[in-house]
Amino acid sequence: MTITRFETGPRMSQAVVHNGTAYLAGQVADNVSNDEGVEAQTKDILAQIDALLGSVGSDKTRLLSATIYLADMSTFAEMNRAWDGWVAAGHTPARATVEAKLAGPQYKVEISIIAAIGA
Repeated sequence: MTITRFETGPRMSQAVVHNGTAYLAGQVADNVSNDEGVEAQTKDILAQIDALLGSVGSDKTRLLSATIYLADMSTFAEMNRAWDGWVAAGHTPARATVEAKLAGPQYKVEISIIAAIGA
């Protein structure tokens, strides 16, 4: 069985495809500033996820699982405003949301996705 890696670096790949399933690395916002809120960071991340899913032959209607990490669980509703506006109705994945210390203080959200490939 073939394993295909996308946007591979020395430490990790942004996506790995194996056996009809895409595994996306945890995504954080590209555009972060001290005053950027969780909703804005979430929208930025979801746009990245759309692009990554497209590059591997999938899309948000093929989501299987999502894990969302919040630096502060009190921002759960703010993150969900962005998520609810993005996720495809009738195609919601299994999902977990947890509070975690992220890689840097500028990051307020990180999202990891598993999705099916193809039709």
